[in-house]
Amino acid sequence: MKKKILAIQGSSLKKINIRTDTSFFLGVEAQKRNYDIYYYEPKDLSFVNGKIIARCTNVKFKYNSKKPIKILKSSTLNLIKAKLLLIRNEPPFNQQFINTTFILEHISKKIKIINDPKGLREVPEKLFSLHLIKFMPNTLISEDLREIKKFFDKNKKVVIKPIESYSGNDVRLLNKFNRAQVVRYIKKYRHLMFQKFIPQISKGDKRVFIINGKVKGAISRLPKKGSILSNMSKGASAKKIKITNQELQISKFVASELKKKNIYFAGIDFIKGKLIGDINVTSPTGLKTYYDLTKINLAEYFFDNI
Repeated sequence: MKKKILAIQGSSLKKINIRTDTSFFLGVEAQKRNYDIYYYEPKDLSFVNGKIIARCTNVKFKYNSKKPIKILKSSTLNLIKAKLLLIRNEPPFNQQFINTTFILEHISKKIKIINDPKGLREVPEKLFSLHLIKFMPNTLISEDLREIKKFFDKNKKVVIKPIESYSGNDVRLLNKFNRAQVVRYIKKYRHLMFQKFIPQISKGDKRVFIINGKVKGAISRLPKKGSILSNMSKGASAKKIKITNQELQISKFVASELKKKNIYFAGIDFIKGKLIGDINVTSPTGLKTYYDLTKINLAEYFFDNI
């Protein structure tokens, strides 16, 4: 049987953590389904004479191997030849990322791309939460010091999140308004997200997986001692969890809204029943961790329902 081509737009292969990486986990499942994997980074993508091409590395993924990523060859691929293309490079949601969505949109009617390039532009992770504010803790998005000071006066302990940040990078908890620190953040990032601190984060958050408009599972991520960050990359540990009926209803609503935007795969996060505003669509993670905890392989569901 002739192999199908799976193209993956990802971050550097050198960054992949085989134990937890969702792109690797999806790639292994794709290989079971007769896909050849062609992997490239955003910088390798080009529009040439009406064609969308990428300088790719043809790779083979394998667990339980001394060489889990085997590089077969390098080649330039006309992406229209791919049966499926996964956009899986890490945030930030910056101009380079936006540029790739415009380039890939040129072929999005001819091949299946997950997540949809236009949909990704319309769901800019933290900013999309403006549509979901009724489910969230007190939240402000601003760079106006007067508004920020008023928000601190009302909410006391406040978490600062750069709009374009990811993996908990530069997320800070302030116990009171610190003008100098806030000004430094504004100079670096411009608009920022501010949220009332939820102390129950010490008991972990809940990451909910959404695939094809359906709520398919969840894990809890417990920050390491002394941290407020539930990101696995920041040392958090994972455990099995059940979501509450309230969290399920919110998740179903978000899933429905994301499906309208042609977002196929997403992860959303809760703390104490509150949606915390990070609508993870650029490179959702956690499927391998979910499998390790439950033995439920959501990569199978992912491919079954494309």
